[in-house]
Amino acid sequence: MKHLTHIALAVTVLTCGFAQAQMTDFNPSWYISPSVNVSQPDNQMGADRNTNGIGLRMGKPISPAWDIQFGLTGTRTSDTIPRYRQTTFGIDGLYMLSRGNVRPFLLLGTGVQYDEIDWQGASTNQTSPFLGAGVGVQVGLSDQWALQADLRRNHGFREGNNLGVDSSNSNYFTVSLNYTFDKPAAPRYVAPPVTMPVVTAPAPAPYVAPPPPAAPPPPRFERYTLSATELFAFDSSVLRMPQPKLDEMASALAANRDVSNVTITGYTDRLGSNKYNQSLSERRAMSVKSYLVSKGLDSSRLNAVGKGEADPVVVCKETKRAALIECLEPNRRVVIDQVTVQRRVP
Repeated sequence: MKHLTHIALAVTVLTCGFAQAQMTDFNPSWYISPSVNVSQPDNQMGADRNTNGIGLRMGKPISPAWDIQFGLTGTRTSDTIPRYRQTTFGIDGLYMLSRGNVRPFLLLGTGVQYDEIDWQGASTNQTSPFLGAGVGVQVGLSDQWALQADLRRNHGFREGNNLGVDSSNSNYFTVSLNYTFDKPAAPRYVAPPVTMPVVTAPAPAPYVAPPPPAAPPPPRFERYTLSATELFAFDSSVLRMPQPKLDEMASALAANRDVSNVTITGYTDRLGSNKYNQSLSERRAMSVKSYLVSKGLDSSRLNAVGKGEADPVVVCKETKRAALIECLEPNRRVVIDQVTVQRRVP
């Protein structure tokens, strides 16, 4: 058990060192947590070897920084004399150091424990309160599954003293598989308002009599800058119709064939998994590119990329999901980089 304790502490400390100590979104749904454990009982109980056991707990995130978990744990020795068994019922508070995919935490708990020692038929038992503390880590496997490992020490207080000791200390190393009942809510997509810059033509130059043919006047230039942001339906990569602003941009690019390397970039907010957000941003950018190509533009002039959650416009700290989704609206967008068109006028 000592080797197991050292390994568990090393893994937990290493994980805490690499985890991002920041609070992001969390799923407030209840979860169930079946577990297996290895325990090192107090040597005052007469058990000269570690015990093995199982447990079942329920848990729930109650804030960005805290989870609660409560339930039963049972452990016992086998094929030894005396036989020792311990059953606990308790509630723990988990202080989460991160809400990312790797979630290290500190643990504080309390409850009651039932200890029983059996000397070949003659048994003694005691029920007493305990306090516990420890460290652990949760690692997300999917939207609803996570692996949890924790190492804790329970200190039992024995008021009745049926077992002949005033107090006891037990060490537990537990591994559990957590299943969250509800998936994270899908974000409600509401695109920001679309604006187009006002293109102002330069004032006409005063008339100047043309010089002799041997010395023609120098050419002048006009510059046009165009940009557009287009809307999609919620959680969709299908463009809403009609699209007059994209039609305007397609006409401008068709009339200026020297313009190339036009970049179309899709973005999402930080809700949902990184993989899903990256895919959605890429599909939306490709929808805009396909629309422009359908208007007669050469696809080699257009470059569609997705950046998922990157480059957010706003940062939100709301804890209620509806308010958080509304706050993050500006981050869900498709941007066509500004295109500068120069037209030479003789």
